[in-house]
Amino acid sequence: MFARAFERFSLFLGPARLRALFILIAATGLTSLILNVIVDDFAWVAPVQTVLALGTVIGALIIIGGRMDPVDRRRWIVILIPAFGAVLLALFAPQEFRIALLGGALGWLIAASLLMRGRTPTGYKTAVRALRKGDLETAVKSMDEVIREEPEDSNHYRFRAELLRLWGKLDRARRDYARMAELLPDSAVAYNGLAEVDLQSGNFERAHASALKAVELAPGEWVALYNLGMIEDRMGRSEAVVDSLMKAAAMKIPDARHRVLICLYLARAHARLGEADKAAAAVMEIKKQRAGLAEWQKILQSEQAEVLRNMLGEDIALAQQLVDGDATVETLGTA
Repeated sequence: MFARAFERFSLFLGPARLRALFILIAATGLTSLILNVIVDDFAWVAPVQTVLALGTVIGALIIIGGRMDPVDRRRWIVILIPAFGAVLLALFAPQEFRIALLGGALGWLIAASLLMRGRTPTGYKTAVRALRKGDLETAVKSMDEVIREEPEDSNHYRFRAELLRLWGKLDRARRDYARMAELLPDSAVAYNGLAEVDLQSGNFERAHASALKAVELAPGEWVALYNLGMIEDRMGRSEAVVDSLMKAAAMKIPDARHRVLICLYLARAHARLGEADKAAAAVMEIKKQRAGLAEWQKILQSEQAEVLRNMLGEDIALAQQLVDGDATVETLGTA
């Protein structure tokens, strides 16, 4: 559980900010330890260590807050400033007031975070209801209103982009992901979205550039490598496909349906490179992932899966042919 939480936190921060946070914490801890060892007069060590601790907290808030979109950052500022002020007062207040101040800070954090969490724009609820009915036009119009009210919240653009992709409005979806990338320049999610939209529209070069940026921002995220490998498959860059997807396959991929396509693209890449044995091994892995293939077949039958059918329908059909014996490793080289 802790490992998954840390993984999500690492992906949220990105490698550069995560490294900066570790350096900040390590430097503070090391400095405090050195003070304990080399200083004989402890009268001033405790205040210095307190200042170091406060500096670490402020630095961590700057590092983490800088990763948030402007709307979320403002919300957390509203939550944290009163609590932080109460903690500062507790550090310098008489002993009898410290527990009350610290308890007040904790109570404010809990109450404010619960209030913020429960705040969901009405337009979201309308959009979700319309989506369930298959009324994508109404869903998008609802999100238009939400964005007009909160134009700096990147989450709104992400959700509307997903709706637009389902609706087949790829140009508008791309604009939303681009706006999301403007609000969050180090968001791998935004660049993954750009890569997927450009892949759907057949602009492989632009998709490849966005996918590379997503991998740079989230090197430990299998989705970014998976998208990159899929794009490289479309571009016929077989060696790059093997490199990207072998890295993705080494990670824990939860869905069998994604493992199926990774195996298919690896099989095709190896076949194109003349590596028949490796291609055959990848085909055997496809046959082991029959549940994932069946899941794809079920998904593609949905009325709302037109975008997926256009993008992945031929791949799923080829994987099924390999399982049924209607296609072979030899035919993969020309697929």
